[in-house]
Amino acid sequence: MSSYIAYWGRLCAFLLISIMLILIGFILFKGLPTLDLQLFFGDTEPLAAMMGQRPVWEGIWPACVGTLTVVLCAVSLASVPGIASGIWLASAPDKPAQKVFSLAVDILAGIPSILMGLFGFSLILLLRGSLFPHANASLLLASLCLALLILPYIACATQNALSSLPKQLSVTGAALGMTQWQITYRLLLPQASSGIMSGLMLAIGRAAEDTAVIMLTGAVANAGLPGGLLQRFEALPFTIFYYSAQYQSQQELNMAFGAALVLLALTSMIFTLLAAIVRRRNSNIFGPVTNLEKERMC
Repeated sequence: MSSYIAYWGRLCAFLLISIMLILIGFILFKGLPTLDLQLFFGDTEPLAAMMGQRPVWEGIWPACVGTLTVVLCAVSLASVPGIASGIWLASAPDKPAQKVFSLAVDILAGIPSILMGLFGFSLILLLRGSLFPHANASLLLASLCLALLILPYIACATQNALSSLPKQLSVTGAALGMTQWQITYRLLLPQASSGIMSGLMLAIGRAAEDTAVIMLTGAVANAGLPGGLLQRFEALPFTIFYYSAQYQSQQELNMAFGAALVLLALTSMIFTLLAAIVRRRNSNIFGPVTNLEKERMC
């Protein structure tokens, strides 16, 4: 029986890897021939486009900058409350309020992105009719909606990472006279940093590929480089959707494949960078307990 389960496990893993390689190979096959300066900047001079001195009308450079900006803003907004929520969920497993909050996090994680986009769009209409008559779709609104969308991923990853740690760590910290905050900050979080980073990677990938939210809350086809938090912007997911759904020539369809490859490369680079940070600084992200702190605890 165990050998039968192991056989099917290997088969499923092989099928999963095969499908992933086929998809990546297809994107590479279609997207690699389009990678050139024309794809990114169109007819605009590259240096002038990167400095924002001239607009780019037929390239994906503004979409690349807009994607990085909205993902960075969304992850920045969701990281602190997401990690804090995960810490509380892991430290209070028996409280009734924890069960209610855990259910709320699970429900938020299951909300489709299109509903989150409709929430942001409805929020614009509400603000227009009440406090801010000039409220409009913007980078800030898209970042807030994406932050709500990815917050459960960070919270659940933090909770699972902390819950999987041995209980002896907390007992040892308490025996040394450490407060609960010191135990969490100096002992538990460094040990769980790899799991928390995994949650951040998942959240970044979720935010980078979402189309429905940004389409309803701020992304447009030609907005140029992001002019501010209250301005509209371009993003690669919307660019891919726009060119693939409404292409008028083979060149526009090729731009969609090129944008898909660039989006895949950007997310892969971010994941690689975060993984390198975890490997290099896992031991000193939060730092060891200093001698002065040891003397204070004694």
